[in-house]
Amino acid sequence: MTFHNAEFPKIGETQEHAAPVLRRSLAEIVAEYDEKEAAIPEAMAAFSQAETAISVAACIGGAYGGQVFSRSPSLYERDVRLALLRSAWKHVYEGLNIERIASAKDRKQLDLKLTNPLPFTMANLREVFGDYLLDPRFHVLKGLAECFCDLDPAYKSHSKVKIGVEGLPKRIIIGSATGWNSWGQERLKDTLNALRVYRGQPRYDYREFADMMKEAERHGEADCCAGSVRAFKNGNAHLIFNEQGRRDINRALAEFYGEVLPDAPTEAEAKRPSIEVARDLQFYPTPRHVAQEIIGALHLSGGEHVLEPSCGDGRIMDELAAWNDSREDRRGRDPVTVTGIEYDAGRAERARAKGHHVMTANFLQVAPYARFDRVVMNPPFYGKHYKLHLDHAEKFLKPGGVLVCILPATAYYDHGSILGRWNDLPVGSFASSGTNVPTGYCVYHKPRP
Repeated sequence: MTFHNAEFPKIGETQEHAAPVLRRSLAEIVAEYDEKEAAIPEAMAAFSQAETAISVAACIGGAYGGQVFSRSPSLYERDVRLALLRSAWKHVYEGLNIERIASAKDRKQLDLKLTNPLPFTMANLREVFGDYLLDPRFHVLKGLAECFCDLDPAYKSHSKVKIGVEGLPKRIIIGSATGWNSWGQERLKDTLNALRVYRGQPRYDYREFADMMKEAERHGEADCCAGSVRAFKNGNAHLIFNEQGRRDINRALAEFYGEVLPDAPTEAEAKRPSIEVARDLQFYPTPRHVAQEIIGALHLSGGEHVLEPSCGDGRIMDELAAWNDSREDRRGRDPVTVTGIEYDAGRAERARAKGHHVMTANFLQVAPYARFDRVVMNPPFYGKHYKLHLDHAEKFLKPGGVLVCILPATAYYDHGSILGRWNDLPVGSFASSGTNVPTGYCVYHKPRP
């Protein structure tokens, strides 16, 4: 795969801020890097010869006449190779305009990667940068969503993201945004920059943003791309959105979060409190990184009996099997025993083909029996159907057992008091499964009698 600057996907209103500016293909840049890396020993030898030649030129008969260099020159091959490697990665990072696509959080992670970069190969370039180029708009919208989730928990819910409507204010309050301890300024800057990138505009540079904040602190208020920033003596800043700012942000968040499709043919049927078989129209399999995180929350020690309702084709069960396979590192503890329940016969069969034990049944119609030490689940997201699954799953859990359940963020607001401990998942965690709806998971410990 090579990325050229022609026909690159547009991420905002201005193509200037989206298209890569590389004038050569990545393959040509990699070839140049390989050529220069191979020439490093020769360049090192030439440097050593030049150093010796200057020292000889500054003396007669070997008699020391004084220091030639202001300091003793030193050159190490590993430093030259690292500088070349970092330069190559930085050249591609800047040339592909990744900074104008990646979210603030992603840019910080990329900075760490580029400090100690991977070998400069086409395969590694695809791994690090490929997704930004294949779907740049996703990352622009993700950056805006991440900022608003950090600003206010309400924006973690896909049904509560509209600024200035449905009871939400037209402003966001940011703590520690002014004064000597102004760490909140970075959060404010990231938010405004995410909006500007969405619009296809360049980010605020250091001086432009600093002047805006000085004006807000001096006069109490300053204009910004979203509307205005109002500064207060307690260190807080209010980001007040004008009509255009609200419109752009609401549109961007709505586009990113999208809709969760119902698990029944009609919305009315999906909302009906029923334990009838749900005719699944949308399947959101659990991505591997999410499955690994929630398995960690189970705190397995070995020998537990685990139930996974609505197990699909066995994505979470795959990671539980991997946990069993690694138990040699767990001092010989017994493996966990995993049972899955899945209504869709095709998915159940695919899970069994991988060696998992799966019952083909509608979970809501399976008679509960409290024999499991752990329950882990990813129930349907649509509406509040997940509540039926969560309530039913609790009945399968032994006293003292643990239930971990993935849920849409709306559950935190609708049923927060009964979910146990809530944990947010990163923005876009289920993007690979077809939905950007904000998600998290609850960890519930069933009381002992």
